[in-house]
Amino acid sequence: MQKRIIAYGHKILREECKRINKETKGYNEVIENLWETLEKSGGVGLAAPQINSNKKTFVVNSRLVYDDLSNKEKKNYFAPEDKGIIETFINAEIIERSDKTWEEYEGCLSIPGIDEPVDRSWTITVEYQDQDLNKKRKKFSGYTAKIIQHEYDHTKGILFIDYLHRLKKQMIKSKLKRILEGRAETTYPIKFIKKRKK
Repeated sequence: MQKRIIAYGHKILREECKRINKETKGYNEVIENLWETLEKSGGVGLAAPQINSNKKTFVVNSRLVYDDLSNKEKKNYFAPEDKGIIETFINAEIIERSDKTWEEYEGCLSIPGIDEPVDRSWTITVEYQDQDLNKKRKKFSGYTAKIIQHEYDHTKGILFIDYLHRLKKQMIKSKLKRILEGRAETTYPIKFIKKRKK
């Protein structure tokens, strides 16, 4: 089921998510809702807190980006062996980050209308479980790694705007205020703290 995206300002976006195990009720439904909400909102990644769940899971579809790039852009944004992924991550932990980093613009469905450059590790190693709770350990690079780092942060209560320099944070203050006041425009259903004024 498509869910309304939780907007910036809601406290669940600042809470650390709880681990999932076989006894955790409703986690498969959360994952199904994540995928449907992601698809209908046009995003490339979505974490459980963004649909008002504190379960430690997120979904990533970097294939959408890969398929939309020119061959030259693919070489800049993706590792040679990576053609994008469509994957569910449960209880993910980033256990290694490369010294090599790159800066690229990021946005967030919970923070509409704001896109800013964020420095991320080019390669990461992630330990996680798939939807059947099978343990995985994989390396990811480039744009795929960037999306994973962004969504992983959501499970820790961290937002991409937290990485911005003080001056940049000052510059986006009015945009954040619009979101808090329910005045930001989106093409997808969103849940603001205050109702949007008509």
